[in-house]
Amino acid sequence: MHQTPPPSSSACPIQHDPPPKSDAPAQCPIDHGQSLNPLNQMPTLAQAPSPNQSTTLPLTRTESSIPRDPSAKWEYPSPQQFYNALVRKGWETPEEHVETMVEIHNFLNEEAWQEVLKWEKRSNSSDEEPHLAKFKGRPGEMSPKARFWLLAGWLLPSRFNNEPPFDRHDWIVRRPKTGEEVRYVIDYYSAPPEPDGSPVFSLDVRPALDSFGSLKERIAFATEEVWASFRESKQTSNPVNPL
Repeated sequence: MHQTPPPSSSACPIQHDPPPKSDAPAQCPIDHGQSLNPLNQMPTLAQAPSPNQSTTLPLTRTESSIPRDPSAKWEYPSPQQFYNALVRKGWETPEEHVETMVEIHNFLNEEAWQEVLKWEKRSNSSDEEPHLAKFKGRPGEMSPKARFWLLAGWLLPSRFNNEPPFDRHDWIVRRPKTGEEVRYVIDYYSAPPEPDGSPVFSLDVRPALDSFGSLKERIAFATEEVWASFRESKQTSNPVNPL
């Protein structure tokens, strides 16, 4: 799924390359694996300005559309918290771009949740909306599917992308009616920009192969995609004469 964030900059302000003199992979600057604040289920990130910071950044946190339980939704980090996370990881980031980076970060997570909901509608007949119980950033660990497509890109660079994902999340989704928890894997890719320079990202969202049910859904979805592609190519090669 390709997504273009709302236009707020002519170029992507996110630094997807690792910091200078570092072999660490590019990643989401927010350490989603650290201890959570029990009040909001988000990492405890400092709201105080970083040393040598020259710009005052907003402290307001935006509430997402993603429920974490029946009564509350997840909150995104404020621009100040986001900037502090960047500084802590050693990324050189112009302060004036931080708010745009937060918008893109939030936008991608909202779109990822919409993809999760599409999968949930396929396998869960309940009208109850699932909850994102917990999640974890795993930027240094490539998923098997990402490794497969990276290999395909090396073998056939003219046909497949040979750039690895710049981030990976594992989301644990809870189905309220049954209490069942399903793990979803999300690979975040940078895609070629729009002609006007607007950044484009590609999200690969799917249930992890942790159960027979998830395997069955993955196979069914892949079969539907192949069949739809076949029908489209057939209609293109044999157009119907409207007369």
